[in-house]
Amino acid sequence: MLQIEALLREYDRARAYTDDLWRDLTPDEVTWRPHENSSAIGWHLGHQAHVAHFMIRNLTAAEPSPDPELDGLMDSANPEKFRGTLPTVKRLTEFRETVADRVHARIGDIAAGRVGAPAQLIVVATHLLTTLVNHEYQHDQWISEVRAGDLGHALPPDPDSEHLRRIDGYLVVDVL
Repeated sequence: MLQIEALLREYDRARAYTDDLWRDLTPDEVTWRPHENSSAIGWHLGHQAHVAHFMIRNLTAAEPSPDPELDGLMDSANPEKFRGTLPTVKRLTEFRETVADRVHARIGDIAAGRVGAPAQLIVVATHLLTTLVNHEYQHDQWISEVRAGDLGHALPPDPDSEHLRRIDGYLVVDVL
């Protein structure tokens, strides 16, 4: 199994790939919905961060949301057609960056043993990071389909990592 430091690099690699998929798009392209029963690229960007924060908060340390107003909007339990108006690209970007910083800080504390039950939390953090990376790539697949299929933009190359492979068309970090 990969160590925490290697998984944090994979997390950063997945986030960088997500950025490659959307950073060159216009704000209108980021917030455009192909139809009412699908989500905009921007929703997926916020959702990726929302889930990362939710998982860190609930599995390793209770802390408040960095943007509570986004919590309901970015929750996948909210059906697509009711996901409302998206925040600005700037706000989504700041939310993603804040959550990533918090992931690094909390996982760093776990890796350094600055937590209660440090051995147990290493196991939790290892599985949690693997899940966060694979969740990021799961939504990247949909972003890729809209980017290329609906918006007509070329896709960036897959990230370069010996730990990545495609399963059912999805990039996954394979830690086994």
